[in-house]
Amino acid sequence: MVAGQGEPMNPPASSSRKVRTGLFEIDLAAGELRKNGRRLPLQEQPFRVLAMLLERPGEVVTRQELQARLWPVDTYVGFDEGLNTAIRKLRMVFGDSAGNPRFVETLPRRGYRFIAPVTEAATANDLSAIVEVTGLKEDKDAPVSSGQAVNTPAVSTLHEPVLAPGERKRPWKTAVLVMALLVLAFTVATYIVRTRRSLGSAPAKRAMLAILPFQNLGNDPKQEYFSDGLTEETITDLGQLSPENLGVIARTSAMAYKHTDKTISQIGRELGVDYILEGSVRREGGKARVSAQLIRVSDQTHLWAQNYDRELEDLLDVQNDLGRSIAEQVSANLTPQQKVELSKKHTVNPEAFDLYLKGRFYWNQRTPDALKESIRYFQEATARDPKFALAYAGLADAWNFSNILGVHSPRDSFPQAREAATRAIQLDPLLAEAHAALGMEKSHYDFDFPGAEREFLKALEVNPNSPYAHLFYSNCFLMPMGRKAQAIAENKRAMEIDPLSLPINNFMGMTYMFAGDNENAYRQFRHAIAMDPSFLLAHAYFSRLLFTMGRYEEGIKEQEKTEVLNGSSPEEAAAEATVLERAFKNGGEKGFWQKNLELELDYDKQPGAHPSPSYLASAYARAGQTDKAFGWLEKAYEDREGQNLTLMNYEPDYKNLRNDPRFSAMLRKIGLPE
Repeated sequence: MVAGQGEPMNPPASSSRKVRTGLFEIDLAAGELRKNGRRLPLQEQPFRVLAMLLERPGEVVTRQELQARLWPVDTYVGFDEGLNTAIRKLRMVFGDSAGNPRFVETLPRRGYRFIAPVTEAATANDLSAIVEVTGLKEDKDAPVSSGQAVNTPAVSTLHEPVLAPGERKRPWKTAVLVMALLVLAFTVATYIVRTRRSLGSAPAKRAMLAILPFQNLGNDPKQEYFSDGLTEETITDLGQLSPENLGVIARTSAMAYKHTDKTISQIGRELGVDYILEGSVRREGGKARVSAQLIRVSDQTHLWAQNYDRELEDLLDVQNDLGRSIAEQVSANLTPQQKVELSKKHTVNPEAFDLYLKGRFYWNQRTPDALKESIRYFQEATARDPKFALAYAGLADAWNFSNILGVHSPRDSFPQAREAATRAIQLDPLLAEAHAALGMEKSHYDFDFPGAEREFLKALEVNPNSPYAHLFYSNCFLMPMGRKAQAIAENKRAMEIDPLSLPINNFMGMTYMFAGDNENAYRQFRHAIAMDPSFLLAHAYFSRLLFTMGRYEEGIKEQEKTEVLNGSSPEEAAAEATVLERAFKNGGEKGFWQKNLELELDYDKQPGAHPSPSYLASAYARAGQTDKAFGWLEKAYEDREGQNLTLMNYEPDYKNLRNDPRFSAMLRKIGLPE
């Protein structure tokens, strides 16, 4: 292995600083590279090379210097190979090219030089260049250069959160603090609505609120899951119980500002919000302090502040009285059903809630390994408290996404999701997350589209601020039913609530593509890639769009990036791209798709491969082998691969099948409009 990989980062002692270059920020002490505030994965050895180049920006760092510092004599892999790999990964993460360098210049047989301007950095990068809350700016730039590259994802290890000393002895602390945060949430909603009413005029549009991540003042990194979980639950509960004229920015976008140095004005501008709530949580012994302040973005005015500093036992005793008081203050803005819910006493086993927070912590990682952990924690939470509806809703989400990420087959995941969502709704009929999860299962597995619509509409009725309810309604019902304009509108609504969500931004591009609006799809995919060049799905769908638009050379380059991000070595991905380029040059579109089919079949023969019937169907369809395509479509239907089948009427891969009567028969079988 290359020296240093897999070992703790030990940057030079003199490099205890942060520098900026373009949109990138490099924390030399922490070994972190960020773009627009978002951390980019980069292995240790390439980062060490970068650190050496940044010690003397603009000057040549010789190969001999790099070898002496970073490649000891007992290195197992040759120095030339190791250094070339490190430089290639640096170019990928910076989107640079050897032929036309903007960051790292090669001086043949001598060394390398960092040529981009470098400045000292004291703050995080500005996200404003990529956040466009009110709609994407018109993109008149030239298409993505075939030389543009992206970074290679490093393998991350997820560690189980560990409880602080004494936590298991007093497990009800979690429920206490959540209740305090709910009190804050109701109070904030009341204040904003009453303040706006006092101005004497009806607002032209609803106010938007962002709840920044609660600071963990205990300074115990093992408790980060706790403060993050409380932030998420506060956002969810306030979004579900707030008035119609108050919107709440979703968790993904809010969490992007964790530990930020940005001003309230910057955050407000980037998220397009009117108000921001800052808060902190401190746990010490038998006491808890929850502090929060509400700030108006327009003039930085601190409108309201509140501290809760009490014995935990006392806070438990008064929680119902506080809840009723808040309900009375906002009763004019709450539905009758919400009033009934607030009058109920909701209790939960505190240890189960702690397990639930851990489950959500891992669920938000969106990786296969983390998803398995989330399922385990949610299951433990339901076992600890069989009446805990939120834990069942989390479990339903985890089973649904385990199919999306390929962790489990449809038959192994969706029935589990249905069971968990149904149980959650039985326990709490007004749990939006459970209705949205059940709607996805009904669409992708049962092909029960009327039932799916009912669940999505119920989720949106209960919580109009749920971005995923809008997203699932768009992509699991409206688009399959051919209601393209509504699907686009719902996806835009999800983006308004969660503007920094990569999956939602990517789905927006997909929705445009399925609706036949290639121009907007092109701009949206480029926007998603600019947000995070390492986001695999954006590259994957962008390559498909480029093929649909007939831009095969660009599509092949984008597919090459996808393969690297999916785990292939750069050499393997480049070799495959060369084969496809040659096939297109010699045989045009037909030759390209035939070679693409051959590569797919070769891949499926490899040990451990699990061929997807729907993928094989699309590969055969593109290659013009219709009989085999329909055979694999039937197999996909038998396996209930609904995620890929429900949009088949608008999927570009199936354009060669649409005039065949068997295609209409398949649409009718699934329950889709012809």
